[in-house]
Amino acid sequence: MTPLLFIEQLLNGLQFGVMLFLMSAGLTLVFGVMGLINLAHGSLYMIGAFAAAAVAAATGSFILALMASLAAAALAGALIELTIIRRLYDRDHLDQVLATFALILIFSEGTRWLFGSFPLFLDVPAALAGPVTLPGGIEYPTYRLTIIVIGFLVAAGMFALINRTRIGIRIRAGEADREMIAALGVDIAKLYTFVFALGAALAGFAGALVGAIQSVQVGMGEPVLILAFVVIVIGGIGSIKGAFVGALLVGLTDTMGRFLLPQVFALFMEPSAAVSIGSALASMLIYILMAGVLVMRPRGLYGVS
Repeated sequence: MTPLLFIEQLLNGLQFGVMLFLMSAGLTLVFGVMGLINLAHGSLYMIGAFAAAAVAAATGSFILALMASLAAAALAGALIELTIIRRLYDRDHLDQVLATFALILIFSEGTRWLFGSFPLFLDVPAALAGPVTLPGGIEYPTYRLTIIVIGFLVAAGMFALINRTRIGIRIRAGEADREMIAALGVDIAKLYTFVFALGAALAGFAGALVGAIQSVQVGMGEPVLILAFVVIVIGGIGSIKGAFVGALLVGLTDTMGRFLLPQVFALFMEPSAAVSIGSALASMLIYILMAGVLVMRPRGLYGVS
């Protein structure tokens, strides 16, 4: 293991972390403000990826593809909230889980009907293809580095939105006491629609960005959704700061664990067995991390105590 390879894996962990932040930021807002368990959040990630792939194929523009992912996911989110989710706020969590699970099936089959069962591919734009040389002679893919930068910019924008704007004050107030802000004249229904659409847009944007690295296919959002739930449990439900810190912790833990553990076990056993055992343990690390955080802070790192 060389220092350059170690730093490259750290950057991969950061890239994975900021992608998880884009996915989990909206999820933690929806759960924190609305008290809603939305299992269909991964489907919005998938919608953004398919919208980006379709627009890129039609226009050849990656910028238009990203804009399409934001618009398609936000529109889908707003329509879901207006037609289905709005009827679930006063129901128990089991009803929410069943309804949003049904949405997963509807979106999966609908996407398969529109685009077919075969994966689509979203090419990295020419301007971001190839590596960039970082200090120390590290060559790292330009596109992955761009995802890291975009993720940090989005995080800064979300912090500013929640903490520095009037709508952010309303979102935080809605999380603390929705009945009170409704009594003060805030249209809580419009606020909920905005929050849900914002979360959907972030998920769709994440799907579009990742779609250029891996194939765009039906069901691609569900594995990421599981990790997003781990992130918000670690960071604390309803906290953007918690989602950001939790996402980076999960991204770095998962990436570095898969990189380091097989090499550590290779010092004591056969390489094939080391890879098998190390990879199996690495896949458990984020859940061990989550358990450790919950033991110390049951509401997460930045959850309200």
